[in-house]
Amino acid sequence: MATTLLERLREREWRVTSQRRAVAEALEGEHVHMTVDEVHRRARAALPEISLATVYNTLNELVAMGEVAEVRHAPGPTRYDPNGGTMPHHHLLCTTCGALFDVDPTAVDTPEVTAAGVGDFRVDGVDVLFRGTCATCFAG
Repeated sequence: MATTLLERLREREWRVTSQRRAVAEALEGEHVHMTVDEVHRRARAALPEISLATVYNTLNELVAMGEVAEVRHAPGPTRYDPNGGTMPHHHLLCTTCGALFDVDPTAVDTPEVTAAGVGDFRVDGVDVLFRGTCATCFAG
C-alpha cells in the first residue's frame, strides 16, 4: 500500500515531471497543511526554477484527482492537505498561531446527524474543526 503522495501518484500512472515531483515532495510530512506560497517555497528548494503558476496548476490537478484536499476553514489563505483525499480526518486549529493538525475521526464521538424538516438527506462529507490552543502557544 502506498504511503506517500508521490507513491500514490505513481500507482495511478500520473506523469511525474521534475516540477510535479517537487510539488508532491513539498507536500510530504505529518500534519501538512500548507498555503500555495509555502508549497512554492519548499518546491523551489528542490527545483529553483519552478514557477508559482506551475505550483498552482499542479495543486489544482491534485485536488481534481482527489489526492489533495483544499482546507478552507482555517484563517487566511486556502491550505492544501495531502491526506485529505485518502484519509478521512478532522482538524485541530490553534487560534493563537494558526497551526492546523489532523485528528483521527475514530477518536471523536460522532453524534447521529438529523435535520428537522429536511426530509431525505444524504451526507457526502463531514468537515469538523476543533478550535483551541496548541501546546506550544499554551506553554508560551
